[in-house]
Amino acid sequence: MLGVLDTSEAQKLAREAALDLVEVNPKAHPPVCKIMDFGKFKYEEKKRQGDARKRQTSVELKEIKIRPKTDDHDLDFKIKHVRRFIDEGNKVKITCRFRGREITHPEPAQKQLQFIAETVSDVASVETPPRMEGRTMSMILAPGAGRGRAMSPRQPQPVVIEQRARVAMTTDPDDIASDVPPDEEA
Repeated sequence: MLGVLDTSEAQKLAREAALDLVEVNPKAHPPVCKIMDFGKFKYEEKKRQGDARKRQTSVELKEIKIRPKTDDHDLDFKIKHVRRFIDEGNKVKITCRFRGREITHPEPAQKQLQFIAETVSDVASVETPPRMEGRTMSMILAPGAGRGRAMSPRQPQPVVIEQRARVAMTTDPDDIASDVPPDEEA
């Protein structure tokens, strides 16, 4: 901090120190300058930008294709792919293609897409709800909800827990007691 100096005096100080006089803020009154090694500054700035680029992750849009008549086992297989893509941090576009007269009944495709969204709701959230685009119905899922690794197969999924809770709440308490064997009642 040398204070306000004349331009020629600042240049003289920079030359004596074998450094550069760099204008930092030309819009200030008077303009703000720094005495520094400009080559070293540019090198460090480039290095910082390179490090930032390395840490930056790019999100890709992966696509899964199904048909309105896709079987349950095949759907389960596709859901595993969706989970893997979400775990990798990518977005997933699920596309259901209609052929021929299948387009007159879009309900099965709508149900399939909703099923997939509910099944992966623990690791993904719906970014774009199912909608028709010509002869295809598509939906986009993004990493979200729990964000992290998918639950292992041994852990119950949230949907299953909610169903069990609903059954327990709607069941008559007398029915629950009658299901317990007599030796375990004590």
